Amino acid sequence: METTKSLVLLCTVLVACLALAGAGWSPGTATFYGGDDGSGTMGGACGYDNLYNAGYGINNAALSTTLFNDGASCGQCYKITCDRSRPGGQYCKPGNSITVTATNLCPPNYALPNGGWCGPGRPHFDMAQPAWEHIGVYQAGVVPVLYQQVKCSRSGGVRFSIAGSNYFLLVNIQNLAGSGSVAAAWVKGDKTGWIQMSRNWGANWQALSGLVGQSLSFAVTSTGGQHIQFLNVVPSWWQFGMAFTTNKNFVR
Repeated sequence: METTKSLVLLCTVLVACLALAGAGWSPGTATFYGGDDGSGTMGGACGYDNLYNAGYGINNAALSTTLFNDGASCGQCYKITCDRSRPGGQYCKPGNSITVTATNLCPPNYALPNGGWCGPGRPHFDMAQPAWEHIGVYQAGVVPVLYQQVKCSRSGGVRFSIAGSNYFLLVNIQNLAGSGSVAAAWVKGDKTGWIQMSRNWGANWQALSGLVGQSLSFAVTSTGGQHIQFLNVVPSWWQFGMAFTTNKNFVR
């Protein structure tokens, strides 16, 4: 009788895993960092600085190089569940999943074999500790996971944080809903036409133009293919270090 129950349980787990795999799930691994309050995850290779101000909060993760894609994945959302069918799965919290935002890079550690968990070719999430503990037992340190990219749900509109110098504009584009990430961006001063921007690093987009003293408009195409113009969202009195929130956001 006990053997039959065990076989039924095993089959149920296998069927569930196969169903997940067939629904666009991929295998990976996950660790955690940043302390039990997640404060150590602020900042990072996407340039979001304070993740609460940027709209992302505590449910965030640093992605391995394979997933980070030179910053093109910044802002994307991933649903993650612990995979009980693989070695280490005994440390999973069954039935739980968590959606996190990509806010940082987990670089390879070449002091370890093959660059460690974030080494080349490895899909890995170094999650904020509170998010990780939603799916795994703290003592494990690392768990096998299944993940898939999902649409992002955000509160409020897209946000533009401005840095640079008199002849160089650097804009961190934040809080995108839908696909979560930026495919292309433009800026327009009240004395210029539309200027194509290019990715500098992370979620920072640059324009080699002197736009100080002009009100600014932005146009953004998300990686989901939606294009939105944010007209006159930055007044002419803006200064470097300021951020401006809009009332528009993406849906795909």
